Amino acid sequence: MAEAGTARLADPDVEARLARLDELLNALESAPGPATRSATEAVVLLTEVYGEALARVLDHADGPLAGLLAEDELLGHLMVLHDIHPEPAERRAARAVERLRPAVRERGGDVEWAGVEGQVGRVRLKTGGGCGSGSGCGGGRSDVTDVVREAVLAAAPELTAVEPLPSPTAPAFVPLTTLTHRGAR
Repeated sequence: MAEAGTARLADPDVEARLARLDELLNALESAPGPATRSATEAVVLLTEVYGEALARVLDHADGPLAGLLAEDELLGHLMVLHDIHPEPAERRAARAVERLRPAVRERGGDVEWAGVEGQVGRVRLKTGGGCGSGSGCGGGRSDVTDVVREAVLAAAPELTAVEPLPSPTAPAFVPLTTLTHRGAR
């Protein structure tokens, strides 16, 4: 908990800072010279030290506290970055899919975590026409697959890929009258 008077960043502010950091690091990497190498090394060293500090916090956290820390999106990403996340990749990937599920359902589809084979995450996808007939609201199966893949690999970068399982085929419709009136014509 933050103390009274301590300014905290809202999630959009954190995201804005991370985007700006990416811009600055990309610009830094493209600049030639020894100052660039020194600045890049400083960023790497600072990242390593903060990662070690976070690992020490986790060392002191009991099970419930470690779970709460892991559930925080920003802290979870930092733990993944530093390879110290207390949960296995499969559990993190499954949670990422569950977080996406309401948005996919809102568009008439569904997504379900199906597990891991080797280093490949598997999902079951159903896309539907939630906005009338046709392929739905502004996108189809490939759009959903891309969003799911991105979310799962962000949560569990240890996985090498995320692939949808083939949709089970629905059984053929058999009219009830053919079952009850076999000999009738």
